[in-house]
Amino acid sequence: MNNLAPVREQTGIRHFIDLRDLDASTLRAIIDVGASVKRMQSRRKFPLHPKQPLAGRNLGLMLEKPSTRTRISFEVGMGQLGGRTLILSPADMQVGRGESLADTARVLSRFLDALVVRTGDVETLRELTRWSSIPVINGLTPNSHPVQILADIMTFEEHRGPVAGTKWAWVGDGNNVATSLIEGAVRFDFSLDLATPPSLAPRSEVLDWARREGGRIRLFHDPEDAVKNADCVVTDTWTSMSDTDSEERLEALRPFQVSKHLMSQAASGALFMHCLPAHVGEEVSSEVFESAASVVFDEAENRLHAQKGLLLWCLGGKDWASAGLAS
Repeated sequence: MNNLAPVREQTGIRHFIDLRDLDASTLRAIIDVGASVKRMQSRRKFPLHPKQPLAGRNLGLMLEKPSTRTRISFEVGMGQLGGRTLILSPADMQVGRGESLADTARVLSRFLDALVVRTGDVETLRELTRWSSIPVINGLTPNSHPVQILADIMTFEEHRGPVAGTKWAWVGDGNNVATSLIEGAVRFDFSLDLATPPSLAPRSEVLDWARREGGRIRLFHDPEDAVKNADCVVTDTWTSMSDTDSEERLEALRPFQVSKHLMSQAASGALFMHCLPAHVGEEVSSEVFESAASVVFDEAENRLHAQKGLLLWCLGGKDWASAGLAS
């Protein structure tokens, strides 16, 4: 599945491509540092990190797709840590007029300190990473969305304590977010039951990887089977940016709406999560989306805080974790 690992091993650069690439302790530290910085800044009631650990550092945001949460959370997070960001629209760069991705990566590596890539083509991310001498962060591809899962773990733990040993349920399309959630379940040691239509199941290679890693992952096609006794129920829009909005697809997903009845099958006090944007009335009912169980806007906010932990890991050097302890 992932052809980047040899490149990363050779270079030693701290790329962040998929959760499976990092060990559990590193991922745990990224979230813990992000949470620590969040608490520190909250105590000060002032969003800027007092030591500005990324002062003078520049982050490029190469965004092929529209973005609200990814763009703004990286821009604001980098600014709070003292750095700055540049929005890089491929249409406004020479890559949009035929310059190779290899040359683009080598040039950007001379100007920037890290690069976030949000693309509809996995090969674009792979090629940029292969040729980059600065950290590359996966801001979303059709295959995965790992930064979202960092925020989801942080959010769950803020509301319910340690995630290890809990049970989560995914309901709907087995898409890129579901793939990263599977990887997150393995790395953070919680069980995950997924319910998808047979035609929209997660890619078999990620399920096979999870099972080889000892993950407690099960696949169902009835949402009540997956949600039963879950501590957290997660879904996503039925039509992602790379999908064609076919009636056949929507018809297959209609039984998978997260409704009040479906949430009643989950554990008492179960949370509801959604990475947004939501199509309320399709994948989730208004009753659930607006309920006390819904923590979707905490999730959105925590994109900012979890990614500050990630930026410090990528750019903060060997003492990166100490940035979360500054008072």
